[in-house]
Amino acid sequence: MSATPILSVLLFSRQLRIHVLLVAITFAACVPCGAGASISHFVTPDEAVAVDRAVRAFMQTVSHSVTQDGPLAWIKYFDGSPAFFMAVNGQMAFPNAAAAQEGTRKFAQTIRHIELKWGDDLRVDPLTREFAIVAVSWREILVDTLGHSVTEEGYFTGLAEYREGHWQFRNAHWSAPVRAH
Repeated sequence: MSATPILSVLLFSRQLRIHVLLVAITFAACVPCGAGASISHFVTPDEAVAVDRAVRAFMQTVSHSVTQDGPLAWIKYFDGSPAFFMAVNGQMAFPNAAAAQEGTRKFAQTIRHIELKWGDDLRVDPLTREFAIVAVSWREILVDTLGHSVTEEGYFTGLAEYREGHWQFRNAHWSAPVRAH
């Protein structure tokens, strides 16, 4: 028996395996993975509802606490790990939790009163049972230690994380409209 027919069968078999592998990879890349408006496959519909409710309650607690207790209240809602960061208007404000705590303490020394209100447009996107994206408009009235009042508004986005028995912000981004000079 000649080696040529065996080699051609092996070559055909190898080419077929490569072709099947390429088709499988292409198919896997095209299958939707829960992106977009659908609920992530990591969370059931009932879990998504529970996360949504819990995060909405968390957001209300944050605004109430910051309004009642002042800027220092923010510290208990920031993730204390090095993973935390905060950006403001597209610029890194706090690269980690330590910087956020220090900056918040310094800011609190300049404020007599703060009133934070989230808009009625709060969006919660449950990613898993422990993570959800939040997005909401905000309005804040700040009164400094000299009694000057400033009202600011904008949009807030963040990643809320459930860890150690409570929700907190893993990261946050505040943005405000650019004012014409």
